[in-house]
Amino acid sequence: MGICDGRVVIVTGAGRGIGREHALAFAAEGAKVVVNDLGGDMHGEGGSLSPAMEVVEEIKAMGGEAVADGENVADFAGAGRMVQRAIDTFGRLDTLVNNAGILRDRMLTNMEESEWDAVINVHLKGTFAPTRHAAAYWREQSKAGKPVQGRIVNTSSPSGLFGNAGQTNYGAAKAGIAAFTIICGLELSRYGVCANAIAPVARTRMTENLGMGEKPPPGSWDPLDPANISPVVVWLGSNENTDVNGRVFLVDGDRVSVAEGWRRGPTARNDHQRWEPAQLTKVVPDLVAQAQPNSTMLS
Repeated sequence: MGICDGRVVIVTGAGRGIGREHALAFAAEGAKVVVNDLGGDMHGEGGSLSPAMEVVEEIKAMGGEAVADGENVADFAGAGRMVQRAIDTFGRLDTLVNNAGILRDRMLTNMEESEWDAVINVHLKGTFAPTRHAAAYWREQSKAGKPVQGRIVNTSSPSGLFGNAGQTNYGAAKAGIAAFTIICGLELSRYGVCANAIAPVARTRMTENLGMGEKPPPGSWDPLDPANISPVVVWLGSNENTDVNGRVFLVDGDRVSVAEGWRRGPTARNDHQRWEPAQLTKVVPDLVAQAQPNSTMLS
């Protein structure tokens, strides 16, 4: 018995890294898991069902239930088949974890159109498409009078919340996912669905070349272990989460923070008259001087 006992969970990009840890952690808490992974490299190239199958075998060795899925989450029809696989295999769908992603880092002045399109497609469309199909399923269940405890956990990033040089494509996609999550929370709560997102920091294939340091010796605390991220995701997608909705959480090591997002800061008014551009020469710098500085990846 665990906090996800009886739940059916899809985890995308679950063949390696953080997604693999999510799948194992959900299974450990009693969930039946659809392990989705296209099996490509960190740039989104190639494909193999082997990584997903390996995680399925790990879950079965734990005494759990799981099935592998190799659909491309950025393919709208494929995402629909993935959602239907969960329903056909286990009879229902309760939690969707959108984790799949790739990197095509490049400074803006050198970025190719294909690098922009690939990252936006996998991250942003690859979050939209599965969520759209899951949401339609939960709406149908709700309208049929069946109890729904749908949970969505999306994956944003500190790069999307705070910005990171060399990642205009990735950061834009991850910022979009944060906004998408908040809006999903507003729209889907009427059907019994809670949507939240995490912005994790961990050592994975995608971050190993970003100067995150060496892995510590076995047995010592590793703040960058991807397994550190999964407890928050499992809780957000569990039977225990009854009303946390539309929030983004920063998760790293042993630290969990609620991201507070954009807020209206220092403000100037012009007595119900349209501003003249020249008037703003003093106004705008003064407002910026009064404002809190932007948060950064390190703060």
